[in-house]
Amino acid sequence: MKFAYQTDVGRVRPNNQDYVGLFHNHSHATLAIVADGMGGHQGGDVASEMAVSHIGYAFEKTESSDAETVVKWLMYELQKENEQILARGQQFKDLTGMGTTIVAALMIGHRFVIANIGDSRAYLYRHGRLMQITEDHSLVNELVKSGDLTPEEAKNFPRKNVITRSLGIAPDVDADVTIYDMEANDMLLLCSDGLTKTVEDDQLAAIMGAKETLATKAKLLVQAANEAGGPDNVTALLIYNNEGGDGDD
Repeated sequence: MKFAYQTDVGRVRPNNQDYVGLFHNHSHATLAIVADGMGGHQGGDVASEMAVSHIGYAFEKTESSDAETVVKWLMYELQKENEQILARGQQFKDLTGMGTTIVAALMIGHRFVIANIGDSRAYLYRHGRLMQITEDHSLVNELVKSGDLTPEEAKNFPRKNVITRSLGIAPDVDADVTIYDMEANDMLLLCSDGLTKTVEDDQLAAIMGAKETLATKAKLLVQAANEAGGPDNVTALLIYNNEGGDGDD
């Protein structure tokens, strides 16, 4: 298994509220997390770093190599972290209202677990085809699903940054968690919305399928977002299952 990531402030925002991390437990399972913070003067920075660091460090102490067991552990940790972010936001005035999206991939044996809250996404690139495997928890996605907006109208919807779920906003966590089987040469992309709101899926697929190293692909994804104006922080984390022996160096 190979990993690479790139995060960047973009061309408009004064600071980077995205946070990213890779962690390994005692059974050689790997947890990859991307978080996109929001709220308060420095609240977004604090919330995203808290979520990634706390959950990641807790994972490093675990020994489980069973996907179903790890799912239960992850749901518990997300709820615990939600409570900590809420408490910190109430404790410090400049952190009031802070929260964070989160998308995580847990690689365990020949399976992987995807968990998400908010509009940070996970994609699976398999056999030359790119598939979004998370669903955005956002107002614009709800309106598209209900038929009140077309996908084309959604691109210019004035409230497209409104998310309906996150860590640190409500007492209860409602994460989507799914277990998948891993195939040889599968590639996963975890990313913040700074990438997906500026770069179309066909361009994401072209970069992921290019004959480049994994690190170069991560840089190219971020570069594409910045070349499209870089209106937001942008993070791209790639995971490549090189079991098949093809592809990236």
